[in-house]
Amino acid sequence: MSYRVVNGKLFSTANFPDYSGVGLQNKSAQVNKDQNSFNKVLDKQIKKEECFTISSHAIQRLNSRNINLNDDDRKKINEGINMADSKGAKQSLILYKDMALITSIKNRTVITAMDKSQSTGNVITNIDSVVMI
Repeated sequence: MSYRVVNGKLFSTANFPDYSGVGLQNKSAQVNKDQNSFNKVLDKQIKKEECFTISSHAIQRLNSRNINLNDDDRKKINEGINMADSKGAKQSLILYKDMALITSIKNRTVITAMDKSQSTGNVITNIDSVVMI
């Protein structure tokens, strides 16, 4: 007679049903489900690094100051956010061309925007980094 130890207790194998081959399909399905979940998280993370949000306040500021962002501008700003994120920044001032953007790096959101001529003489607080692009 053979025995099996489960949680430190000895049980006769006669008390265990034979599941040889049964449940392998369920285990495979679980592995596939886990892999799909991982892929979804990975895809979300990759997409996160490729985009950012502009707050409604920043949109108003950009429009009122006649600042237009094209695709190249958005790519450069996104690169600046990624650089600040890689250094552990939380709130960053991004200086790009003739504009200054206050950005929440954690939320990947441009909070407000101003052109450089308007930022002269102003004090900018609550930032922990400056990215110059």
